[in-house]
This record gives sequence, C-alpha cells and structure tokens, in this order.
Amino acid sequence: MIVNTGLRVDRVITRGDFTLDGQSFTVDNNVWLVGNDDEVLVIDAAHDPSVIAAAIGTRVVTSIIATHGHNDHINAATELADLVRAPIALHPADVVLWKAIYPHRAPDHALADGQLISLPEGGALRVLHTPGHSPGGICLFGEINGDPVLFSGDTLFRGGPGATGRSYSDFPTILASIRTRLLTLPAHTVVHTGHGDDTTIGEEGIDYDDWVSRGH
Repeated sequence: MIVNTGLRVDRVITRGDFTLDGQSFTVDNNVWLVGNDDEVLVIDAAHDPSVIAAAIGTRVVTSIIATHGHNDHINAATELADLVRAPIALHPADVVLWKAIYPHRAPDHALADGQLISLPEGGALRVLHTPGHSPGGICLFGEINGDPVLFSGDTLFRGGPGATGRSYSDFPTILASIRTRLLTLPAHTVVHTGHGDDTTIGEEGIDYDDWVSRGH
C-alpha cells in the first residue's frame, strides 16, 4: 500500500458530448485533481481545458492520466497538456480510440498494469488494468491521507459497472475486471468515478451477483 499524506482530491465537473458508434450524448464528466499546493496530477481531462486549468491554478502538473480512450475523457487532454506543459499517459490497448480523436498526435507515455504514478510528497497511485468498458481501461488505487481511494474512470459507478454493448466493450470482461481487480480492495475504499457521485467498494460489491444475473 502506498501511503500519501498531506494531499487533497478535488473534483472538477465539465460538460460536453460523448460520441461513439455514430451516436452522441451530452454528459457531465468528473475530472480529478490529486495533489498539494505545489503539484497536481490530472485524471481524465474532459471537455473544457480552460476550466481544468483554472482549477489547477499555478500548480505544476506532473501528468495527465486518461483512464480510457473514449472522447469524453480525452477531448481536452492535448490542449490542456500544451497549456500546462505536462505529458499525457494512456494504456496502449486504447490507442485505437485515441486515434479517432487525435490521428496526428500520440500519447506521451503508455500505462501498464502495476505501474506506479507519482504524486507529490513521495506518494503514488497504482495502475490497475480493468478492461471491459474499453480494452485499455484502467483504475488508479492508493491510500491518501490514511484512506484507501480508487479512481475508477468508467469501470465502476455508483450502482454498477460501466456501460458495454458498444464498440470495443464487453460485459463479461468488465465483470471479471471488477470481480478480480476491484472487489478485492478494502470494502471502505472510496471510489471516485468518471461520472456521477462517489461510492465505496463495499457498497457496490453487495450487488455484484445481481449485475451478473441481469446481464447487459
């Protein structure tokens, strides 16, 4: 367990369109900022780089992490990266989705399962590869100020798993990711999701069998 002290987690909500398979929906996204007064990590640069940059302020951005390659989680990434001079990291299995938005610019770094993402004050978050919502979907897990925290992207929400049934997604795969990678975490782990409200691992684990039985 990586213990991070003296850090804070800020949520920035941005609104824009999610587009895939010829359909488009207006969505609110959670952009997570993890850091202190001097440095910050950005998780999922969505929709509006100016709003995110304003929340960052004068802090140094150590990295911009994409939990997956859907457009609503990366469509502010390159502009924000240029504004704050920070690298972008994505799991290579989602490059096909990235290229649909940025055909002429690659992510700066490839994320790998088990990789540690540095935080200010010597801390880190661990990358958990959780495919299903997309092939390269990841979550970030660590302990911040004594409490276990998961940044789940679109793998796990309050009330169930992320959506499948679209290109590059698979319901049995996301169930397996949640069962083997997330429900094994401490039950009191706070889950900061890609959309909507926080939940905990314990709250969501109660309903796992119902998700399996209802299918997709």
